[in-house]
Amino acid sequence: MNEQGASVELYIYDLTKGLASLLSPAILGRQIEGVWHTAVVVYQTEYFFGAGGITNCTPGSTQLGAPYRVERLGETFVPYQMFLEYIHALGTTTYTPSSYNLLEHNCNHFSEEVAQFLCGAHIPKHIVAQPEELLPSAHSALQGLLDSMLPRQQTVYTNGGLRHNRQDSPDYLTLNTQIEEARVASQELDARRSSLAEKLARKQRRRDKRRRKLRDAGDSEPDDMAEAVEAVPSAGEELSRAGPSSAALALDADERRQDELRKRERDPPIVYTDIDGMQEFEKLSKALEGMELTAEERQSVDELQQYLVQGEGSWVLGDDFLAFVGRLLAGGSEAVRVALLRCLAAAALRDDVSLVLHQDRRHHALLNYAHSVDTLSAPEQHALALFMCNLFENISSSEWLLYISEWDHNGQPLSNIRATTKVCVHCTLSSDLELRELGTALMHNVATKEVKTVVCIAFCVLVLPAATLAVREHCKPHVTSIALNLLR
Repeated sequence: MNEQGASVELYIYDLTKGLASLLSPAILGRQIEGVWHTAVVVYQTEYFFGAGGITNCTPGSTQLGAPYRVERLGETFVPYQMFLEYIHALGTTTYTPSSYNLLEHNCNHFSEEVAQFLCGAHIPKHIVAQPEELLPSAHSALQGLLDSMLPRQQTVYTNGGLRHNRQDSPDYLTLNTQIEEARVASQELDARRSSLAEKLARKQRRRDKRRRKLRDAGDSEPDDMAEAVEAVPSAGEELSRAGPSSAALALDADERRQDELRKRERDPPIVYTDIDGMQEFEKLSKALEGMELTAEERQSVDELQQYLVQGEGSWVLGDDFLAFVGRLLAGGSEAVRVALLRCLAAAALRDDVSLVLHQDRRHHALLNYAHSVDTLSAPEQHALALFMCNLFENISSSEWLLYISEWDHNGQPLSNIRATTKVCVHCTLSSDLELRELGTALMHNVATKEVKTVVCIAFCVLVLPAATLAVREHCKPHVTSIALNLLR
C-alpha cells in the first residue's frame, strides 16, 4: 500500500475563451465570468467527460490549451488499479457518450463525482450550479452561443492526440472508440513489456557480475570496473526518476497485485464464505417491517436486493445507499443493525464491493460505527467482526480497511486502520469464544498485509499486553502467536 498519496488537481477551462464575459450581458441580461469545463488530474493524467464519453490525455494537452485556473483538491490513497476499474464502471453506466448533455450532464458533474471518490473533495459550487442559475430561456440562448463558437465536428482527446467523430454516425463513433481503446491498451502493454525487459536485463547483468566475481576472486580490478559500469545509470533510468508515467503506475500496481496474490497463496486470509446473501436479505427485510422508511430508503433496500440477491454489479447501489446504511446503524433496532451487518458481510465477498466502500469518504458511517465496537451488543460485535473478516476476500477491499488518512470524529482523529485495530483488539481479548475466534481471524488477516511500520508498532503495542497476560494465564496462546508474527 502506498505510504504517500497521489496529488489530485482540478483543471478549470473557459470554453468561450473570454467571450462569455463580453457577450453575456447582451444575451443573458447579466454578466457571467465564463462557461466552465473541468477535468480531474491524478496520476499525471487528465480525465474528463465529453461527447465521446470518459477520455484522458496528458495534462493540459487538449485544444483548449492551458487551463484558466488550477485548484488543488487534495491527495488520494485509492490504488491506481482500483481507480481505473472505477473509471471503467462510470464509463459503462452513468457517463456513456449518449448520456452527455452540455448543460445538464457534463464534465463538471463528472469532475464532482470523481473528486468525491478520490479524496472526498468538492469542485467549486458555482461551477456545478452554473446551468441551474441560468434562466430557462437563457439555456437555449447560451446553447446557441456555444454551438456557434464550437466546431460542429466533435473532438475527443486521448493519450495519442485528437480523434474526430461524425455526429451523424453513432456506429462509426462506437467503432472508432473501440479502435482507440485497443490502440491505447496496446501502447500500455508495449510499455509494460519494455519495462519488464529492462528489469530482466538488469537482473541478468547483476547475475553476470556475481559470476565474474566468483570466477576472478583473486583479481579485484575487473570487479571494480564492473561495479563502475553498473553504477552508471542509463538514460531510461534517469527519465524514470523524473516521475512515474501512467504506464509505470499501471505496471507498479500490477506488480503489487501479483506480490499480494503470491502472499495470499502462502498465507491465505480467513474468510467466512458460508454466509448466504439471499437468506440474510430476507432477515433484513423482516426486521425492517416495523420501521418507517422514506421513498429514497425503500429504493436503497431495493438496490441492495438487486446487488445481493439478483447478482447485479455495484453500479445499482445509488449515491444515497451508504447514507441509508449509516441511518440504520445509528438509529435502527438491534435486530436491524445485526441483519444489515450480516448482509454487508455477504456483500464483502463480492469483488466490486470496494467501489461501494470508497463512497463512504463523506460520512465515514461504517468505520465510525466500527470504532464504537466496545459499546455494541454481543450480536452486533459478532456481525461487525464477520463483515470485516470477509473484506479480506479481495485485495482492494482489504486495503480499504488499512488506509491511514484521518478525519475528525467526536473531536478525535480517526482513520480506517485505527478503527480496524480497535475491532481486532477488542474481539481478540473478548471472553466470548466465538467473538475471540473472529477477532483472531481478523488479526491474522491484518498480519498478512503490508502496513506502515508506525502502524505495525501501534498495533503490536495494543496486542503485546494481551500476549503477556496469555503467557501468565495460559489462556490465550493465539494472541501470542499473532503478536509474534506481526513483529517478524
